[in-house]
Amino acid sequence: MLRIALGAVYTAMAIGQLASLGHMPAILSAYGLVTEAAATALAVALITGELVCGVWFLARPRSKALPPVWAFTAVSVVWSLLAVQAYARGLAVANCGCFGIYLAQRLSWFVLLQDSLTLLYAGLMLRAARQAPARHADGVEAGRDVRIP
Repeated sequence: MLRIALGAVYTAMAIGQLASLGHMPAILSAYGLVTEAAATALAVALITGELVCGVWFLARPRSKALPPVWAFTAVSVVWSLLAVQAYARGLAVANCGCFGIYLAQRLSWFVLLQDSLTLLYAGLMLRAARQAPARHADGVEAGRDVRIP
């Protein structure tokens, strides 16, 4: 259920940001770390990561594959780092940019709380994916001795 919810949120984020692509460099520049070409590249990377993990979580919510979990983790870490450093520096970020120009909210402790939750979820998913036994295409757990009579 968590993967479906996160998949829906991250896919919606990517769609909102993609629809706002022309605004995303300015939104990301407000965090005070990147400008111009670097802000555009960061926007493309964030949108790509959000689409990868969001669509994967929606399409295969029971999958224990690590690539979408790593994509989710990377996106969550980047958004969290942007927010924490801007908040600590006292920068006034009028729109956090999570959904592009849609559902805009100013950078506040509430956004930091949301980011903290995504980091917690990333940690839980990484832990679960690493603890899940690897399976072959035929559904047999890797490392098991399968004997045919």
